[in-house]
Amino acid sequence: MDVTARSATSEAGAPRARARARGANWYRGDCHVHSVYSDGELAPEQLVADARDVGLDFLATTEHNTASAHGIWASLASDGLLILLGEEVTTKTGHWLALGIAPGELIEWDYGVGDDLIGRGLRQVRDSGGISVAAHPHAPYPSGSFMYSYEGFDAVEVWNGLWASERPWNADNEAALAAWGQALVQGSRTGRWRPAVGNSDTHLEGQIGIPHTVVLAEELGAAAILDGLRAGRSWIAEASTVDLSLSAVAAGHTAGIGERLSAQGESVRVRVRVSGVPRATVSFHTDRGEVHCEALSGAGTGTLAWHTRSEDSAFVRIEVRHPHGGMAALTNPILLT
Repeated sequence: MDVTARSATSEAGAPRARARARGANWYRGDCHVHSVYSDGELAPEQLVADARDVGLDFLATTEHNTASAHGIWASLASDGLLILLGEEVTTKTGHWLALGIAPGELIEWDYGVGDDLIGRGLRQVRDSGGISVAAHPHAPYPSGSFMYSYEGFDAVEVWNGLWASERPWNADNEAALAAWGQALVQGSRTGRWRPAVGNSDTHLEGQIGIPHTVVLAEELGAAAILDGLRAGRSWIAEASTVDLSLSAVAAGHTAGIGERLSAQGESVRVRVRVSGVPRATVSFHTDRGEVHCEALSGAGTGTLAWHTRSEDSAFVRIEVRHPHGGMAALTNPILLT
């Protein structure tokens, strides 16, 4: 493909702000994708077709340090697929995702942690109505490890699928999840916690959607999806064949993922339903670590329940793992007060 010839269309307007009207629902999306316009091997048209094939509702373009393809991506949005414009800001000491930026908008990237310039880029994204995501914080290659503070970031990419063709869940993701979980313990008590997201980091064929983030949004629209991600009303799935629901009930009130439940001193019943993961192990995690674990049937479908109190648990979140220990799904927390 002649990238230079086609980049002129990057000056086109933004993709449609809303896709097919489906109202409040759970929407599946991959917010870390590369095409031939940076270091990917596939054209945007192919990535869009693949996204539809694997059951995604939205996609974010995140080429490295360029907005040259924004117009190409915008022209590919449709009633069935929402496209968010973005950039992978590839600095000298860590990468991050700028999601929901304006057409043609470029976020500065040529700096390192010692230059004290990252705040300017974070403000630029915020002023555009977008969100900033710390990407693959424990990536094992030069500049891939994230050396910045998470202050000012909206979310952390705890599951990155760049090596999904070899192993969908690896030691880098395990380290990112552990660090995020530790920060969640502190943040849940102050109300300043950062949601987890998962993305494919697609560069090659067959990677898109492994994993992806499932977001509860008021509609399949850019602002609504970004709001859902920002609020942590989301969970991460290995594939669209995996489904999960999580709720907590106490004192006549119910809360879901990313929400806060006022238990008023009463017992809290936590209920999770999982499907699409044969012989999976489902574990419940709080600020005390893993507190309960059960195995699903061989069919991979089941509903599990666990009880706690807000005095004992500041939050509860779920991990679903394959028999070999690899992750199949994980959730953001339900906060308990």
